[in-house]
Amino acid sequence: METVEIGNRGDFALWTIERAQEIVTREGAAFAIAARDMDEGKLAETAAALGKAISNAMIEVFDGLMVD
Repeated sequence: METVEIGNRGDFALWTIERAQEIVTREGAAFAIAARDMDEGKLAETAAALGKAISNAMIEVFDGLMVD
């Protein structure tokens, strides 16, 4: 994982856009395919992966806010 310095609101906005694009590309595509195929098991699995990716991104930001 690459470290990014966020110094202002614009930097944060750019980071969030880039992370959202990564998550949707990686996890959202699998979720959409499962929905298209009407595969309930795969749909639940990919939905969980999508939620986990979003949660991980939020924790990543929180951890970055913590001061040593």
